[in-house]
Amino acid sequence: MPRELSKVVLPDYIIEPPDVLEIEAIRLVPRSPYQLEPLDVVAIAAQGLLPEQQITGEYTIQPNGTIHLGFELGAVQAAGMSAEQLQANLDRLLNEAYRAPKVSVTLSQLGAQQQIAGEHLVAPDGRVNLGTYGRVQLVGLTIDEARAKLEAHLSTYLEDPKISLDVLGYNSKVFYVVTQGAGLGDGVVILPTRGNETVIDAIGQIQGLQSTSSTRMWVARPGGNSCGGDQVLPVDWLAITQRGDVTTNYQLLPGDRLYVSEDKLMAFDTKMAKIFAPLERVFGVTLLGTSTVRQLEGRNNGGFGGGF
Repeated sequence: MPRELSKVVLPDYIIEPPDVLEIEAIRLVPRSPYQLEPLDVVAIAAQGLLPEQQITGEYTIQPNGTIHLGFELGAVQAAGMSAEQLQANLDRLLNEAYRAPKVSVTLSQLGAQQQIAGEHLVAPDGRVNLGTYGRVQLVGLTIDEARAKLEAHLSTYLEDPKISLDVLGYNSKVFYVVTQGAGLGDGVVILPTRGNETVIDAIGQIQGLQSTSSTRMWVARPGGNSCGGDQVLPVDWLAITQRGDVTTNYQLLPGDRLYVSEDKLMAFDTKMAKIFAPLERVFGVTLLGTSTVRQLEGRNNGGFGGGF
């Protein structure tokens, strides 16, 4: 049984909703022939131009499909062309104004890369959205399996794509801390499982025991034990906190329920309050009514006496 000083490593993480995945683009090269699209970034290098009219640099293709090369050349159409076609077009424009200029155009960054790289939420249907590259089913896969599947999906559009995949938000693997409310309703706190939490960690994350709680608690673990019943692991809270005994400071696994029992005296007090509170209201109304009647009778008697 995993405990504070003998913890176990959790198995390979299985992706489920609503995990948040982070994708980094290592190699995203479009298949040839590729036509430039809005939001693509092209790198232009030019020679033979005046220093104040240099156009060397990186340019983002605007939503209207053009790149702006300054006041002399203005906006030049780029979307719908290959990098070679754009280079030939720029070479023709520069030759009209300069003598023997040289220009080179290369694709620096795919605009669609912004749709691939970044944070992606696993939707309730188990898919992640890659924008124009479609949606990919990843639920039930490990991180390595999901990375391989994403690369296989992107290879339809890109040349031998390489990505890095990791889990940014571990949202699907949780454990529960249930506190009995001493007759006032139970409380449930959902905490993410990061692979290192123990009983004392869980109590610390809910800011300690409440005034209605006792030190009697146990861990209820889903799944049958060797006898075919539920796994209930009693916790000695006083031993853990006051004597440093780690015997019952169990490591909490995904799906575990740490149940904290109520203080019986507080529960009894709550139960008595529920019984006597309605009676107190009835007696209070009765006493108020009786007092009001007596006051009215006294005023009436006093009024008659003053008339004779």
